Amino acid sequence: MKAVVHTSITEIEPRQWNNLFSSDYPFLHYGFFLALEKGGSLGPQRGWVPRYVMVYDNDIAVAAMPWFKKTHSYGEYLFDWAFAEAFERYGFQYYPKLVNAIPFTPCQGPRLGLCDSLKANQVLPLIESALLVDEDVSNLQCLYVEEDLGLALQEEGWWQRYDIQFLWKNRNYLDFDDFLSRLVSRKRKSLRKERLKVASQGIEMKTLAGDQLTAEFWSAFAQLYQLTYLKRSGHGGYLTPETLKLWGQYLAESIVVFAAYHEQKMVAASLCFKDSNTLYGRYWGCLQEFDFLHFEACYYQGIEYCIEHGLQHFDAGAQGEHKLHRGFEPVLRQGFYRFQPSPLTDAVEDYCQRERKAINEHCKMLSEHSPYKQSP
Repeated sequence: MKAVVHTSITEIEPRQWNNLFSSDYPFLHYGFFLALEKGGSLGPQRGWVPRYVMVYDNDIAVAAMPWFKKTHSYGEYLFDWAFAEAFERYGFQYYPKLVNAIPFTPCQGPRLGLCDSLKANQVLPLIESALLVDEDVSNLQCLYVEEDLGLALQEEGWWQRYDIQFLWKNRNYLDFDDFLSRLVSRKRKSLRKERLKVASQGIEMKTLAGDQLTAEFWSAFAQLYQLTYLKRSGHGGYLTPETLKLWGQYLAESIVVFAAYHEQKMVAASLCFKDSNTLYGRYWGCLQEFDFLHFEACYYQGIEYCIEHGLQHFDAGAQGEHKLHRGFEPVLRQGFYRFQPSPLTDAVEDYCQRERKAINEHCKMLSEHSPYKQSP
C-alpha cells in the first residue's frame, strides 16, 4: 500500500472518494469539499490548505482521509489556543499544523474512509508518514472523531482531549407537545412562552428544501449570513456566497432551511444538513433582531422536523449551555493530538490529562441539571 497526498479534491475521482465513506454523513461527501474549494472558502488565503490523503493498494483506492494545513486555529471549535500561546511564549513555532477535520463544522462523524478489508491501524501510520514527508508542522490533530477511530488513535499513542456539546435525542415523541410534556413544568412554560412571542411579532416560519432553494434564496441567505458575522465578529464569515450556492447544487438532498418571514420578506434563516439519522444545525443569519427568533429557527423548528421525519438526533452546533434548558443534553466529544518532540511535549501531555478530567466532571455536573422530568 502507498499513501498519496492530494492538494485538491479535484485530483481524486468522486466515485473513489464517496465509495470509501459508506454512511450518508453529508460533511464527507465529495461535493461538500468541492464547493468549499471552488467557492474560495479554502486555500492559503483562508488558512485552510487541503491535504486529502488517499491510500492505494495496487492502484485501488482503499482508504481516504481529509486533512488541512492550518496557519491559525479558527473554524475548528475544539480550541487549542492555550497550546499556541505556550509555544509562542517559549519561543517555539506552533503553526503550521495539520488538522483532520471538517472545515467550519464541529460535528462528530467519520473522519477516515476504509474499504471493508482494512482496519484503521493498518493505514494510520502510513497516512501520518505521508503527511510529514514534505510538511514542517508542530502537531497533527483529528477532531470530533467517532469512537472506533478514537480507539485506534489511542492505540497509536495519540493524546485525547474532550469537548462538551449538546445533543437533542428523539425519544419516539409523537409531536412537539409530546416532547414538551416530558420537560419539567417551568421549562415547558418557558419554551411555550418563547414560541408565542415569536408568533406575536408577525413572524411566519417556513421549511425550505430541494427546489425551493433557488439562486434567489442563496443570494438572500448569503447576505443574512455575512451581515450576522459582521455584527458578531467583524468579518463576513468563513463561507463565501459561491460556496453556499454550490452546496445547494451538489448537496440539495442533504439541506434543510428554517426560514423566518416578516411582512413576506425573509428576515432570518437557519441552514441545516441532514443524514438518515441526524439533523445538523450549521449556519444562521438574520437581518434584524426579533425576540427569541434565534431559538425558534435554530432549535425548535429543528426539533419539530426531527420528530416529523423520524430523525433520532439533532446536533445544533458547537457550545451553548443555554441549549440544556431547551431539551438538549450534554455529550462528550473527542479530539486526538500527535505532537512533534519539543521541550513542551511533556507539559502539553499533562495539560491534556488534567483538562480531560475537568471536562468529564463538568459534563456530569451539567447532566444533573437536565430539564426533563425524573423517572419515578
